[in-house]
Amino acid sequence: MGRPKSDHPTTTAVNAGRRYWLKHTALAGGASALLGSLAPGLSAATSVLNSNEVTTMNTNNSNVKSKGYAAFDNSGELSAWEFERRPVGEHDVLIDIKFASICHSDIHQMKGHWGPQQYPQVPGHEIVGLVAAVGSKVTKFKVGDRAGVGCMVDGCSDCDHGEQYHPDTVFTYGYPQDSSPTGISQGGYATNIVVRDHYAVHIPETIRFQDAAPLLCAGVTTYSPLLKFDLKPGVSVGVAGIGGLGHLAVKLAASKGADVIAFTTSPEKVDDIKGFGAKDVVVVDGEESFSQYAGKLDCMISTIPYGFDVAGYASQVKPFGVFTQVGMPEQSEVTVNALGLAFSRVNFNASLIGDMQETQDVVNYCAEHKVLPQIQIINAEEINQAWAEVVAKTARYRYVIDASTI
Repeated sequence: MGRPKSDHPTTTAVNAGRRYWLKHTALAGGASALLGSLAPGLSAATSVLNSNEVTTMNTNNSNVKSKGYAAFDNSGELSAWEFERRPVGEHDVLIDIKFASICHSDIHQMKGHWGPQQYPQVPGHEIVGLVAAVGSKVTKFKVGDRAGVGCMVDGCSDCDHGEQYHPDTVFTYGYPQDSSPTGISQGGYATNIVVRDHYAVHIPETIRFQDAAPLLCAGVTTYSPLLKFDLKPGVSVGVAGIGGLGHLAVKLAASKGADVIAFTTSPEKVDDIKGFGAKDVVVVDGEESFSQYAGKLDCMISTIPYGFDVAGYASQVKPFGVFTQVGMPEQSEVTVNALGLAFSRVNFNASLIGDMQETQDVVNYCAEHKVLPQIQIINAEEINQAWAEVVAKTARYRYVIDASTI
């Protein structure tokens, strides 16, 4: 789709960010987890929630038992798995998970689209629940607090340019983690999670857990670049790809008063998208689809999680406007027709989730302004079917797993 490609279209070069991603994701492969040594001992006491009473105990270096749904190979099929998480350290919180939602990134990574993976691996980085234990130096949370976890669980706590760009950041699943009994971080399709306190956010009482979960990735991933657009009444913003991320991008941009023009390849979604607040919806079914708004939009965000030609969509933005890619396709690559992009003279960039302050901000903003995702709650045994529907573009619009069914 978009402007005609050359006979020999070039793909984007593998940039430093992707090299870092591939270097740090689990590269061992195989069907069983690499069992590392147990995490260093915890000498300080932690507070825990037990039968609705707050008590104090010493963990005695104890790992945290957990149950989840894991991938055991790159087939994309998940199965129940019992495993252990690292002990609760002095800066950590243990969260009993109530809901975790499904992101297309979960599917890409478990299938090895972004590089070979170590298995078993539990996906999930849109996680909400109740704090069950806190380390001795934790002041941000107390037992019983409502908390959420997004795409990061450990690393730098004092970053100038966003934690997501720091080389020491441990992402929520599939990243090497010496303190993990499995050798890698394990995600949120599970009954609990241990996370450094800096990488958890507060969930306001004014939003349901199940509505808050998708905000921890889909919400902040779109909110962060939308903030850079300085949206306000009179600003026109395009949103390409209306799935889990895209539908939230439409809602967030519309809530700021912007004129939202949505682009989708699914005509059956048009009425939904208008209901989310879009001023107009373009059904992309060929090059002619890009004629109406060519050079008219102030900015555009693309959430498309598949390979596509950037130039066609970028042509909708005014010269010197901004096109931001947040969807991460298979192999992390999109096609950029240099001639087509040159005719548009658009500033092209990509954005990786958001920092921890932005994550807290989007949760607070959505709770206050009632900007909520459209969700379908499922039981854990329905995860594989839900994944199939996400790939088939029939999800409406974010599946949220009830962790009590794990």
